[in-house]
Amino acid sequence: MHDATFTRPDLTTFTGLDALGLAATGQLLEPDRAVLACRVLEPDDWCRRCGCQGVPRDTVTRQLAHVPFGWRPTILLITVRRYRCTGCSHVWRQDTTAAAPPRAKISRAGLRWGLVGIVVQHLSMARVAEGLAVSWNTANDAVLAEGQRLLIDDPARLEGVRVVGVDEHCWRHTRRGDKYVTVIIDLTPVRDGTGPARLLDMVEGRSKKAFKTWLAERDQAWREGIEVVAMDGFSGFKTATSEELPDAVPVMDPFHVVRLGGEALDECRRRVQQELHGHRGRKGDPLYSARRTLHTGADLLTDRQHERVEKLFATEQHTEVECTWGIYQRMIYAYRAPDRTAGRAEMASVIEALSSGVPARLVELRKLGRTLARRACDVLAYFERPRTSNGPSEAINGRLEHLRGLALGFRNLTHYIARALLEAGGFRPQLHPRL
Repeated sequence: MHDATFTRPDLTTFTGLDALGLAATGQLLEPDRAVLACRVLEPDDWCRRCGCQGVPRDTVTRQLAHVPFGWRPTILLITVRRYRCTGCSHVWRQDTTAAAPPRAKISRAGLRWGLVGIVVQHLSMARVAEGLAVSWNTANDAVLAEGQRLLIDDPARLEGVRVVGVDEHCWRHTRRGDKYVTVIIDLTPVRDGTGPARLLDMVEGRSKKAFKTWLAERDQAWREGIEVVAMDGFSGFKTATSEELPDAVPVMDPFHVVRLGGEALDECRRRVQQELHGHRGRKGDPLYSARRTLHTGADLLTDRQHERVEKLFATEQHTEVECTWGIYQRMIYAYRAPDRTAGRAEMASVIEALSSGVPARLVELRKLGRTLARRACDVLAYFERPRTSNGPSEAINGRLEHLRGLALGFRNLTHYIARALLEAGGFRPQLHPRL
């Protein structure tokens, strides 16, 4: 810093009071907080009723929580002058709305600090309230209202959405009340390779009605712009998409398709276990010991795992499990195939093989075949639309789980939805200069 030029210390500029229409007149540093005495810059001495000039009457003080410096809570003690009109005797006080909204307890700069802490730094609301030296309810109501105004209610937030993902999410683990919500995800950035997925909205309940109602509330132009909807195997999402977005292509993502095969494999393994041994799997039982290995892709098995699988299927009594495992591995191979055309052909072959000719003993494969046949178009549509998967929706579900753990649980769904949108709504400071 050889060429640095220092100016006289200015407490007003350092604490950002000039942007609030205030000027610092003094400070008091205490072990647990800092208090800044301030005055309003604009005199505001003209009557709002008759237009006459007023004369000073007295002063009052207004206290606001401000941006903490060094994690030390900072309090603004604003001296507000009151005037009396010389014409109509009306009494008013200086306008402080530049510093904070009427009856607010936190300055506008403090609100921005709390909002950035929630959105960017992923702080808990308790930590924000501690930094502002206000109660949890005060910080929560003010910061969420500011986030709703600046970010969530932004009319441009839903623009450019062409690929949508829909999934369910458990927002609380209690015995009372509905525990599930429907989450709607914007997968357009993932498909275009421009960024991560983002949360568009969250609706109470997990049903066809919940998703259909949300779609119906969007304008017609927005709905016509949706090209693809990625979803799991729940038929309610499929029906709602067909009714509200007739031109959109539903895609059943690989994660849930492979999980259907994995569930069929587990059900078959447990059934054969019961038939052979008369009890659930225990340590030392071959089928139980290989339960994790059976869910691993054949191309990822180690030599030891290969030997375990070969030894397991060398027993004739495990033939049904071997058949189900073979179908499961073919499904995995279809999605891992380097050529999408070959992958689609393999998956179509699996669906065709399960549609007819499956022995009656293989009840799990017959059930899987009925499901895949019913959703064949949705399953095969994935291979025609690269990067269209509900996997990012599952990733956002993971972020919401982290949010719920950070807050030690939520009791108010409205607060949870607002916090979830701020947490996973894709808001970035460079795209929102007001932050």
